[in-house]
Amino acid sequence: MSSAFVKEGEYQKLSDVDPSLGALSFYLRQDNGGQIVRESKSFYSEKCGRHVYEMSDGLTYALDDNNKWMIILDAC
Repeated sequence: MSSAFVKEGEYQKLSDVDPSLGALSFYLRQDNGGQIVRESKSFYSEKCGRHVYEMSDGLTYALDDNNKWMIILDAC
């Protein structure tokens, strides 16, 4: 998403999104130009030691130890 079209103070970082799946989906929809992003799969990852969510945008997300959203790289 280009920040050129975002008014100052409107941009929200992933780590600032409330720790709920609904809030994550809403954030991702805004970040993807209004395209709906849904949960494709969710499971507990032994390797990551946490619950992870594969989303329809092709990325995998999880809450970190501080209850902040993060993108999981290399599928834990």
